[in-house]
Parts: sequence; structure tokens; C-alpha cells
Amino acid sequence: MKINDKNLCAFASSATPVDREGWLDLRGEVGKNYQRRWFTLKGNLLFYFDKKGDKEPVGVIILEGCTIELTEEESYSFKIVFPCEGSRTYFLCTNSQASMEAWMKALACASYDYMKLMVSELQRQLDEAQAEDAAEAAALVTITPPEGEEEPKVPPRGQRHNPFNKMADGEPKTVTGSRHHKENVKPEVVRKKVPFRDIHNAFGRSVLADRSEWRAKLRAREEPAPPLIQL
Repeated sequence: MKINDKNLCAFASSATPVDREGWLDLRGEVGKNYQRRWFTLKGNLLFYFDKKGDKEPVGVIILEGCTIELTEEESYSFKIVFPCEGSRTYFLCTNSQASMEAWMKALACASYDYMKLMVSELQRQLDEAQAEDAAEAAALVTITPPEGEEEPKVPPRGQRHNPFNKMADGEPKTVTGSRHHKENVKPEVVRKKVPFRDIHNAFGRSVLADRSEWRAKLRAREEPAPPLIQL
């Protein structure tokens, strides 16, 4: 793909998403004086303008095959270094430590090589996750019998007994709760229903007698003792 000035200007002023933008001080290519420029990062292209809102950029830096390094020339400054011989090194300066770190991180992650590396890492993690899911699914597979064959059924619990349990002679060998056990259980004796009036009369008299006795004892305790006679 060929890129010319017209295409760059159109892309710089287009409505495409901006990864980062703000004011930075850029050192001149010949002298060491810094000039304030408005920088806009879109993908791996770093545009810089004379003023914010300009349509045509003053220049553009293609962030491929470069490194982002700190420099000690100014406070909060860093540089964009291209290893090729004769390539320009761009010295940039911010106004705070946080701004410098944010710009360096954004520029270091803007190259195509970095994006390709991230995609490869994400693909590796996805493959590992899919392999783990496949292993878990294989461990949960149940064995089904062939067609036409039924699965073996467990005999009813009531029809099973432990042959090692000793039983008394004559005692039927049945298990509690089984059908055979229920057949051998003796029927319960039917209790006679007594009316509530008869229960009340029978137990109410006893309760009244106990209450009368308790009140008599209480009155005896409350009566004052007779005075002592002195001889």
C-alpha cells in the first residue's frame, strides 16, 4: 500500500478512533530547542500538529521497528529510537511523571509487531482453555450399552439381605421395610376412642384435689404463729 501526503492528511483529520492525544515538547532535528506540539496517536501512526484542531499535521512518525527509551536530557523526557543507520531519534518531553509513563506505554504498544505478539499469546491461551474443556468433557462421558441391550437393573432393596447376618430359628428371613416384612408384621391393636368429657371428668377431679391441698398448705404458712407465753 502506497501512502502519500494526501492520504496521511486525510487519515489524520478523519473521525477514526484516537488512541491517545495531548501536548508534548518535541526537540528540533538540528538544534536542541524544544517546541510545543499537539500529538495524536492513531494505531501505529503518531501525528503532530502546530496547534490543536489543525487539519494538516506538521509531521508523522511510523512506530515500526523502534524502541521507546528514557532520556536524562530533560525532566519527564523520553525518546523514540530507530536502529537503522541515519534514522532520526525523536526526543519528547512531558510535564509530569504520570503523563510520561502513559505516553511511553501507549507508544510501545502501538506497533504492528506488538499487536501480532499479543494475538499469538491470546491464541495460545484460547487453545489451552479449549484443550482443558475437551479433557473435562471426555472425563464426564458415560458408557452407554449397545442398541438392543438393556442396562442391568438393581434388585429392589427390600429383597436383599446380608447372608452373614445370623437369624434366630423360625424367624422369617426378611428385611425391614420390604414387601415380605410388611406381610409378616402383626396388625396394630385398635385403640378405643374415649370422649373428651370422660377424660376431663377423670383427670379433672384429681387436679382439683391437688389444687385444694396446695391452697390449704399455703394458707397455713401465711397464718401468724401464736405468741409465746412467758412463765
